[in-house]
Amino acid sequence: MVRAARQETTFPREKPLTLRGHSVAWVPPLVLLVGIVVIDLTTGVFGIVAWTVLVPGIAAALSGLRTTAVFAVLSLVVYILVTSVWWHWNETEVAGFVLVLVGGLLATVACAVRLRGVRRMLHMRDIADTTGRVVLRPLPPGWGGLEHSAVYLSADVEARVGGDFYDIQPGPHGTRVLLGDVQGKGLGAVEAAAALLGTFREAAYHDQGLGEVADRLEKRMLRHRAHTAALGRADGDRFATALLLGFPVGDAGAVEVVVFGHDPPLVLRPGAVRTPVVVGGLPLGYAALGSGLPPVCRVELAPDETLLLVTDGVTEARDPAGEFYPYVDELTRAVESDPHLQGPDRLVAFVLDGVLRHTEGRLTDDTTIFAVRRRRR
Repeated sequence: MVRAARQETTFPREKPLTLRGHSVAWVPPLVLLVGIVVIDLTTGVFGIVAWTVLVPGIAAALSGLRTTAVFAVLSLVVYILVTSVWWHWNETEVAGFVLVLVGGLLATVACAVRLRGVRRMLHMRDIADTTGRVVLRPLPPGWGGLEHSAVYLSADVEARVGGDFYDIQPGPHGTRVLLGDVQGKGLGAVEAAAALLGTFREAAYHDQGLGEVADRLEKRMLRHRAHTAALGRADGDRFATALLLGFPVGDAGAVEVVVFGHDPPLVLRPGAVRTPVVVGGLPLGYAALGSGLPPVCRVELAPDETLLLVTDGVTEARDPAGEFYPYVDELTRAVESDPHLQGPDRLVAFVLDGVLRHTEGRLTDDTTIFAVRRRRR
């Protein structure tokens, strides 16, 4: 499955300069120290030995606390030895000595502060990563009898997770799939996405009809909005667009679709792309403003056809000139020339590459690309 872009693995730790797996972060400060000594002893430039105050500062930026402390002491020792050789001591008195001493102490303290900040940052990233795995849990290959592939890109590279969500839930009444996009950004959008996913995972397993699952999702959105409004938060009117799919047991030739204010899925087969005719409704949380919940639509699905579901990070992707990404046209041309493109992995990779190329890597919204089809026997 294509999942690298979502970066589900743990965050990379701060790694020092390495060479073949071994740290060489101590090399730059050592080279600087040796260079200062050589220049001072060979040229007789007065006072250049005081530049050893820079050495622990370089170590503090690149190395750990112990290495920085070692270079602080080493710089002070080198200063004393070099000034003794050239009899600089009487000329510089104790000013240079104090400078190197204080510089080493400050560098050591600065290194400790830096490392503390790094540890706090990594801890917060671990929390964000865990939150991401809770909201967008890893899906095993072949989960629920489906071949699937997904990629998620956050518009905020530091956020790790946003308002887009998706999941697959197998159960006794078939396998259900949900993809959606919560209005807005930030932690409020993540909370709403988590609430909807939690309800989906239970309802998709226990409820017999896909309409019942849709009803549970609508009620959960209303409850979540009521709760946030009761807290006095300004984001108490959130809504979510979503696609709810059902792969019924014993009916391999069709898929059930419920559209909550979202673009319908694309159906791809060798040589062709089609948009199924489905009746949509309002986004989750707004059913009362219309004629109620959207209907459950039945879409014929051949064994070799794949469903492609995307969020508005794809449908509204723009290039620097403001032109939308014509992903349907590109997909149509691509499957006509490559009959194997409808495989979930290749399909997701193709759309991802097209979005990044069209936007030149500047995403303005969270982007989810999700491809799914029945597993071939």
